[in-house]
Amino acid sequence: MIAHQIRSATIKLASLLIACLFSMASFAAIDVYDFDSVQQEAQYRGLIEELRCPKCQNQNLAGSDAPIAQDLKQKTYDLIKDGRSDGEIRAYMQERYGDFISYKPPVRPSTWILWFFPPLLLIVLLVGWFWQSKRRQLVASGEGGVTIDNNVKALSAAEKAELDRLLSRANNDDKDDTTSLGGKK
Repeated sequence: MIAHQIRSATIKLASLLIACLFSMASFAAIDVYDFDSVQQEAQYRGLIEELRCPKCQNQNLAGSDAPIAQDLKQKTYDLIKDGRSDGEIRAYMQERYGDFISYKPPVRPSTWILWFFPPLLLIVLLVGWFWQSKRRQLVASGEGGVTIDNNVKALSAAEKAELDRLLSRANNDDKDDTTSLGGKK
């Protein structure tokens, strides 16, 4: 009887804890903004998708729950309600938070490396690859500018004997290596 009461109390306690955990999700912040028109709402959605959260490294304002993102969403909403254009709102945000706030930074000397380095690097790599492949084709066809010296002297008898001795010793070493490998298997 006591075991049944303990079991019943444990189940009730577990149910209460689970209900509390599930109810915590209801406390999540949900942004509710009233817009005068559908165009204002579309403008707001477009801007918060385009603007980057200064705290979160690679997340836009729409996906960020950081306090600064909440503040920026509110400021964006206020500027839209004031009738500001997208360009004015972007300029306002860039003035205060720098070029980092935008996923599409403007083209200016401080951002040239972002805009021009990747295509320039691609062009340099393609030119190098074409040059290297063309050079290999020329070398393979014999037109690579490699000159062959036709004035090569024949080996003397002593040089031939030394060469034969070295080659036979290398061949014997190779045979010993293969037999020793085969013996180890």
